[in-house]
This record gives sequence, structure tokens and C-alpha cells, in this order.
Amino acid sequence: MTIFLVRHAKAGKRSEWHDDDSLRPLSKTGWAQAEMLAEKFARLRVTNLISSPATRCVQTLEPLAKIKNLKITTDRRLIELGDLKEMLEIAEEVEDSSVMASHGDMIPELIKMLQRRGMKIETKPDWRKGSVWVVERTNKGFESASAWPPPQIDED
Repeated sequence: MTIFLVRHAKAGKRSEWHDDDSLRPLSKTGWAQAEMLAEKFARLRVTNLISSPATRCVQTLEPLAKIKNLKITTDRRLIELGDLKEMLEIAEEVEDSSVMASHGDMIPELIKMLQRRGMKIETKPDWRKGSVWVVERTNKGFESASAWPPPQIDED
């Protein structure tokens, strides 16, 4: 069984955003990355889209939701500066072929935790915005993971 962990695509600069950070949207480059991610996922079986409530995470999945005609569900367990145990809980319970969008502080910690518990890392880690971790699970737990590099877009 496979699940996918997507780090949100590039967003506007945190230092230039003067509102609630959870409302910070994708940049032009981020939208292009989101479209390219959707194209990559279009060839795969995707059953479920789950996102951190942060706007940039939801927006990262919007092109894929449109292509696959799926609704995006938000879940606070994927939020930035969240509880790692809660993120592990959602990773354990989601259905096969679920795509989850989260943040650069949470995904690396989850992958490292799973690695300490015996999950094999098949590729060089990639934590950049727009990267995807493909995680293989069995009824015995998390078996292996590999990283897709983010779509490369000319910067805006």
C-alpha cells in the first residue's frame, strides 16, 4: 500500500506576508509546481486528498483535485509546528493511495521517525518545496520510502 507526502509548493515569502501565516498563498512558481505535480499524479491511482489547513498546502493539491475530480479534506494533524505523533496517526490510518500535503518541518521529522523504526529509505532525501515522499506500508508497518524531487520551474 502506498501513500504520498507532499511538501507544499513554493509560497510567497514569509517575511513579506503581513497576515496570518496559515493564509499565505502559493507564488506564481508554486502554482506552476502544483500543476506539474498534478500531471505526475494524473497517471497514478489517487483515492484521497488530505491537506494541512494552511492555504499553501490546500492550493498545492487543487490542480490534482481538479484532474482527479476529488475533494480536498483538511486535517489539523498535518499543520506546521504540529504534533508528530498526530501526523504519524494520520499516516497510519489513511487509505491506500492517499496524497497528503504538509510542511517542511513536519514531513522530514515523520520520515526520520519512521526510519528510526526500521523503514528503509530508498533514495537520497529531498525536503525541498514541492518534493514528494512515496511511502510503502504493509499491515506490519512502514516498509520503505523514496523521494521525488520537486518540479523545477524558473523562479518568479
